[in-house]
Amino acid sequence: MINPVILLGPKNSAAILKNAVELLKSGSVIALPTDTLYGIACLSQSPEALKKLYQIKSRDKNKPVAICVSQVSEIAKWGHVTVDERLLHDLLPGPVTLVFERSPALNPELNPGTKLVGIRIPDSWFIRQLSNSCAEPLALTSANISGSQSTLSVEEFLGIWEHLGAVFNGGPIPDGSTARLGSTVVDLSSPGTYRIIRPGCAQTITVEKLEKYGLVEASEPASENV
Repeated sequence: MINPVILLGPKNSAAILKNAVELLKSGSVIALPTDTLYGIACLSQSPEALKKLYQIKSRDKNKPVAICVSQVSEIAKWGHVTVDERLLHDLLPGPVTLVFERSPALNPELNPGTKLVGIRIPDSWFIRQLSNSCAEPLALTSANISGSQSTLSVEEFLGIWEHLGAVFNGGPIPDGSTARLGSTVVDLSSPGTYRIIRPGCAQTITVEKLEKYGLVEASEPASENV
């Protein structure tokens, strides 16, 4: 059975949001656009939903996924923030994933092989409202089978539609030289330093902002991957 494709737009946005929240709270995995790629998401605090998300992607269970929150003030609940809050506001919302040491409040079955967690606030009203309405972070990863090309339209991940609660279609994400690179992932878990884990689509501007606040690039790579 192919699950419904729901067109995102200003009309009936409250009803669409309500539908998405109900699906997430029922344990479903949904597809939705982010500010970089199409992604699939579920509730981060639900072990059953996380298992389903990994199965849909055929993803190695030891490979972490990021979480999304709705606003900067929520980051400290899920990770141990090491930087000035003004820097967080300079970077977010946007195409950046910030990696911190995880807090005990985070579901222990989310990324159990690492003490770190990547946290995002995408520049997407839909994702931010979803997280806020669910009152917990969303676990988010790209809408594709692991190892295959990232996707910029719902048609590009047609093969996994049947496993999803719904596909929320925001239209094609503009293509370009950095379009499929995803967010820039930066490790901020060590105070005073940064380490680029994945250059992504916003490395240059991200590094400029980090260094504006006095952070320096870590001289040695961290021993733990995220």
